[in-house]
Amino acid sequence: MSLKKQITDLNNIRGAMIFEFFSPGIPIILKNAGCQFIIFDMEHGGLSLEQFKTLAIISNANSISPLIRIPEVNYNYVARALDLGAAGIMAPRVNTYKEALNIVQSSKYPPNGVRGAGFGFAHDNYKNESPLSYINTANSNLINIIQIESKQALENVEEIAAIDGVDCLWVGHFDLTNFLGIPGQFSSDIYVNSIKKVVAAAKLNKKSLGIMVNNQDELKMYSDLGFNMIAVGTEMSILSRSISQILQ
Repeated sequence: MSLKKQITDLNNIRGAMIFEFFSPGIPIILKNAGCQFIIFDMEHGGLSLEQFKTLAIISNANSISPLIRIPEVNYNYVARALDLGAAGIMAPRVNTYKEALNIVQSSKYPPNGVRGAGFGFAHDNYKNESPLSYINTANSNLINIIQIESKQALENVEEIAAIDGVDCLWVGHFDLTNFLGIPGQFSSDIYVNSIKKVVAAAKLNKKSLGIMVNNQDELKMYSDLGFNMIAVGTEMSILSRSISQILQ
């Protein structure tokens, strides 16, 4: 079953976010660990599109879906990342209906959007097949993850969730607490109520809910709240913690 169908069906899916370790072996390591997807980060890490192309090809060859968090809401990043083999886009700092719609339209070929046509490249595994067949497949299967991580995004979350082509609402939990004036206070009623608002918007519109967690307790907590698309991270923190536990 494709990742898109699992997201559309609101299945529980698990993966990892990668910020620092862009080694060619990372997709295979994560696949062996049980991950179904990887989100490679361009917003905070030093990832280039050239690096991502290599990682996407390796990921796709090993049946683990490569997603990418682009650094900003921009057509060029959306279209190029998809052409390089991304299964989908995570868009940060999306605050309005218009911004979310822009992401969706940038990811889709006409008549659903404005994505430019280029075929026989990495995104279709270098196959010489009917462009029309690929257009239909891409428009149906590509994934759009919209991050909700500000007070303005919360105010507009119902409108954003209602957009056809928005597949997942992803809570940027630390940024959300920052912009709500309660940095890092994840037990605050303000934060908890904000999470409930995002969950309600997603459920109303039958959209997946995503978040990054750092341990099993967080995974269980957000799963219980209704989050079905969960990634572990950061890999730096997990590696450091594991090494410290061995050395102590």
